[in-house]
Amino acid sequence: MSRIQSIRTLMSASIAALALLPAFAQSQELPPSHPVASTLDYRMNEHVIQVPAGPDDVLLETTVFQPNGAGPFPLIVINHGKDPGRPSLQSRDRFYHMASVFVKRGYAVMVPMRQGFSKSGGRYRDRGCDMTANGYTQAEDIRATLAHARQQPWIDGARMIVAGQSYGGLAAIALGTQALPGVRGLINFAGGLRDDSNRCAWRSQLVAAFADYGAKAKVPSLWLYGQNDSLFGPELASRMHAAYAGAGGRGRLVELPAFKRDAHGLLASRDGEKVWLQDTEQFLREIGMPTAIVVDVPAPPSPARTDYAQVDDIAAVPFLSENGRRAYRDYLTKMTPRAFAVSASGGWTWAEEGEDPDGRALATCTAKSKEPCRLYSIDDYVVWHDERIDGAVAGKAAATAAIMPAPNPMTEFDPTTSVGSTTAR
Repeated sequence: MSRIQSIRTLMSASIAALALLPAFAQSQELPPSHPVASTLDYRMNEHVIQVPAGPDDVLLETTVFQPNGAGPFPLIVINHGKDPGRPSLQSRDRFYHMASVFVKRGYAVMVPMRQGFSKSGGRYRDRGCDMTANGYTQAEDIRATLAHARQQPWIDGARMIVAGQSYGGLAAIALGTQALPGVRGLINFAGGLRDDSNRCAWRSQLVAAFADYGAKAKVPSLWLYGQNDSLFGPELASRMHAAYAGAGGRGRLVELPAFKRDAHGLLASRDGEKVWLQDTEQFLREIGMPTAIVVDVPAPPSPARTDYAQVDDIAAVPFLSENGRRAYRDYLTKMTPRAFAVSASGGWTWAEEGEDPDGRALATCTAKSKEPCRLYSIDDYVVWHDERIDGAVAGKAAATAAIMPAPNPMTEFDPTTSVGSTTAR
């Protein structure tokens, strides 16, 4: 088990009506008035569909990104890991940073939430300590996603790859034991499943699982594991890969350098691309998949830097109590991307790493505050644009904050739990 970590209408008809993608790079942008722009990322035509899976046609909540045009596009299916706790409470995975890399290269991207996860139907199917069976069970939903993709006119069913992170990596390699028309390769990002319940020797079970998959493997694979992965470190990664290759599986293991605090969160990080892309592109070329950038995806909009104060001027942050100022001092030690939000009633929170820390900080702060929250700083600069707060006003807000009930320690409003990526499984 790993640590850290709606729109459902299919838009195929409208997408097919868009202009064909030319051979040279084009702008990948829709107007802000586009129907998905207010809730999803219009720059990459992000939308959510329901993919049928299993004999009962359980519906899988599946995020789709794709270039403008009718296609057909090569496809990558990216598969998620597992958060602690109930899978139904796990949020929809997007793998936004990885998806943008592939959309720029002309790919469509599908990210299915498997049965029992997030808003997908069905129940989470757990085979306990039988890691081999766990991988095969989760692979069934990936296979259903591929079958659905082949039926779409905007997908090139002869050029597909499957990737997975953590539990999704285990499932992707398990999937490779089957005949997969059109699937040219598998990418395993820190694949595995951890069990801290003391029920079994989960590491040995993982080694046995990969040996089983290797004996039946039909698709070449790339394995990427970081030196400081907190779940599946270099020794275990080597054992798993040796078991797979020794049984006959075709897979190249790459030990990536240490990444920030924990390489297990590599795909969730804005900065991860610099670490995993080179080996991934080499693998894509080896299996005859495109790597050239053909689409221009504009950078996400970000609030402008202001001259209100230096980011490390703790006394300048408005409305904070002493507890809030201690939290802001702690925030300054966090890694980028990061964001800090405050409200006039003394509320505050911060978010670090992962997807959209700006939005996460604002949403959590607003949910816990008596007044609307606004961003104060992002990364290493201030975005607050009001006049300097009058001392009496700031003192009143600080006094209000001082008598507010203590934050629930189980929420992100408490800085002890707002740290880290929400998608780094």
